[in-house]
Amino acid sequence: MTLPIVAYGDPVLKRKATSIQKEDADWSTLIENMFETMENAEGVGLAAPQIGQSIRLFVVDTVQMENPKKNPDYKGIRRAFINAEMIEESGEEWKYEEGCLSIPNIREDVSRMPVIKIKYLDENWEERTDTFNGINARVIQHEYDHIEGILFTDHINPLKKRLLQRKLDKISKGKVSVSYKMKFPELRMKR
Repeated sequence: MTLPIVAYGDPVLKRKATSIQKEDADWSTLIENMFETMENAEGVGLAAPQIGQSIRLFVVDTVQMENPKKNPDYKGIRRAFINAEMIEESGEEWKYEEGCLSIPNIREDVSRMPVIKIKYLDENWEERTDTFNGINARVIQHEYDHIEGILFTDHINPLKKRLLQRKLDKISKGKVSVSYKMKFPELRMKR
């Protein structure tokens, strides 16, 4: 089932998410719905706060970014991250243009470390500690930020963010055109 994506300005996006327990719910259905929602919106990652749930869960699918002709060594990942905890970020920061399904039609360069080590439970509730690099690391860092209450716009310099504020305000008011279902915080407040 495709779920609506929460737009910029909703307080759930700025809240640090809480850990979940296996026995609390049927997480497999939620994970499946999150993958479907992400794919419907043509994203490469989606965190639970983006669907209005302040829990430590996100999904990533970078397999679609594989291009054997351009980069034969790159292997994407498709996986759920439950109760993730970042252990280490290393290397020399690199800039790359990022966007976000909760902040449609805005893209900006964000500096991130190229290598991460992260501990998490996978969709089978098996504990893992893995190291990722390049685009895989970047997508995971972006989604991890969501469960920490951080948006990619929090990483850009204050002047650029001020210049974007008018566009960000329009997004929270629902004055944006997207091909997927969204929930807008200011529209809910007016009801």
